[in-house]
Amino acid sequence: MLFVTNRFPKQSIKSEDGRKFNFDLKNNAPSNSVFFCEKGKGKTHREIGSLEFLRRVKDSKYRQILLFIHGFSNLPKDVFRMTAELQKLCDDKRKREVLVVPLIWPCDKDLGIVKDYWDDQKSADQSGYSFSRVLEKFLAWRNSKENNPEVAPCLKRINLLAHSMGNRVLRQTLASWNRYDLAAGVPLIFRNTFLVAADVVNETLQEGQAGELISHASRNVIVYYASDDLALRASKAANLKNKVASRRLGHTGPENMVRTPRNVFKVDCDDINTEYDFPKGHNYFRYGDTTGESGLVFDHIFQCMDVGRVFPDDPHQRSIILR
Repeated sequence: MLFVTNRFPKQSIKSEDGRKFNFDLKNNAPSNSVFFCEKGKGKTHREIGSLEFLRRVKDSKYRQILLFIHGFSNLPKDVFRMTAELQKLCDDKRKREVLVVPLIWPCDKDLGIVKDYWDDQKSADQSGYSFSRVLEKFLAWRNSKENNPEVAPCLKRINLLAHSMGNRVLRQTLASWNRYDLAAGVPLIFRNTFLVAADVVNETLQEGQAGELISHASRNVIVYYASDDLALRASKAANLKNKVASRRLGHTGPENMVRTPRNVFKVDCDDINTEYDFPKGHNYFRYGDTTGESGLVFDHIFQCMDVGRVFPDDPHQRSIILR
């Protein structure tokens, strides 16, 4: 499994291709550096560097890539488990179709959900600066005739799935990339961007708001939401405690679809989320109610990657209820 992280290693902060890489779980500060790695057995991994990482992705037999940005309060072992589950579900649908690559940012697991929540919010925002470097490195590699020649260009489609507070990481990543590295807005880089149980304000995708760039960078943006998501209720309580009153995108879907770009779609998961993830109803994007089998949410995600359209039977449709 390949992965990218801005968590500090126990080894030196200085990158070195081929060295051992062990997460320093006691250090939850986001690093300004990013490390391109492959997962090893147990807790010891290996740093391979950006060029080798991108070469392996290009040369893999998979046709598409699914970048996965996890939510808050997840340690690397949790992210690896979720990634392996996503990979198995993709392979069960079709072999060698979708390669899942996680972006691992530093989360906290200390003295309770509210403290964790606010520590992770800060870490999510700061991680945007780090992961914008990943996109910039990819752009430079893609445009390099030496590393990605015209005779053999990388033709893989890139999709992205952000869960919970991972949506905050994505939003800040694109904002930082646009501010510091780009001259005329973000390029269209993602075929599909899946925003699942998004822990950001529900007007963020509207024109002029902080998350508008997500729609600029994507052909399709699909929002999966459920009003009885208990984890997002705790998130709302944490925000109210700190005098931030806002409904979450993962609770209601986009605030106003008229003011939201036309390539944004919404999927109501209220009828199935608790059945898939009892009692929280927050991690409902992988399995269904039968152990080891995909749920309706994952089936829809894979369909979007397969055909490139959210509602292939009706190009004007912008919403659906899964049940």
